[in-house]
Amino acid sequence: MKMKLIRCGHLVFFAILFMATGIPGAQESCPPLKVSVDPALQRGLEQFVSDMGLDAAVRSEDLCVALVDITRPYAPRMASLNGDTMMYAASLPKIAILLGAFDRIGNGELAFDSETEETLTRMIRNSSNSCATTMLNRVGKHYLADLLQSPRYRLYDPKFNGGLWVGKEYGRSPAFRRDPMYNLSHGATAIQTARFYYMLETGRLVSPELSRKMKEILGNPAISHKFVKGLSAARPGSRIFRKSGTWKSYHADSAIVERAGRKYIAVALAHRAGAGAKWFPRLIVGLDDLIFKPELYASRPSSQADERIR
Repeated sequence: MKMKLIRCGHLVFFAILFMATGIPGAQESCPPLKVSVDPALQRGLEQFVSDMGLDAAVRSEDLCVALVDITRPYAPRMASLNGDTMMYAASLPKIAILLGAFDRIGNGELAFDSETEETLTRMIRNSSNSCATTMLNRVGKHYLADLLQSPRYRLYDPKFNGGLWVGKEYGRSPAFRRDPMYNLSHGATAIQTARFYYMLETGRLVSPELSRKMKEILGNPAISHKFVKGLSAARPGSRIFRKSGTWKSYHADSAIVERAGRKYIAVALAHRAGAGAKWFPRLIVGLDDLIFKPELYASRPSSQADERIR
């Protein structure tokens, strides 16, 4: 009888959790990425980046990378280099505005009509600055900053050196609220960006239904450079849900990639002239190999990575 009561209690618990999240056991089943580091994937990432000749860029924190295998979404495997380094990220943080808009939509405070959908789509796929500014003002500038720091999302968290931040319109206007740690107007860290995509994939951004809609908007990128260029040439058939950014010598790209039954999140931030064109197309192909062909690096010794960059 006692065992039956315990089992009934478990069923009630998971039923309540399902109704609250829309995904069976979602909150319990999604481990933090910080505790999901895979040693073999980490060694492979270090070796690959070293093979690309980018050790100096990693040591100087001019290159930040996060790679997360989410083929099994409730058992992610992560590797990163400078994952908590905050960097100017140009248009990449427009994904934060996307979240803010859907948070307002989910609260019934913003209509998801054809105009709103078109504006959000152009903001993401075409990286329209005017659409980003329009949506930022409709969401509310300080509302978005508070949402990114909220206990629900913690996409900007001082405990982890910051994260996604939007403190300026995408135009010539001055910043209205720079990030409190580094004074950046548009910032990101690789791991917090990866967390955004991981929460999106597991239905934890606003709601499962609205997470799916956000992912649709991130699909079919209209700008064919960086990650898209590399995968289109070397891995045709890949589905890419993506947002990139470029400003002067700052380059960023981020995506969920789906191919041949596997899924992974890739994020790269760089502060180096030409990195978007020279590094990123090669980088994404190597990250893809780490997911699909881990044997390429499994038997090789790890590069001598400085502990502080992990």
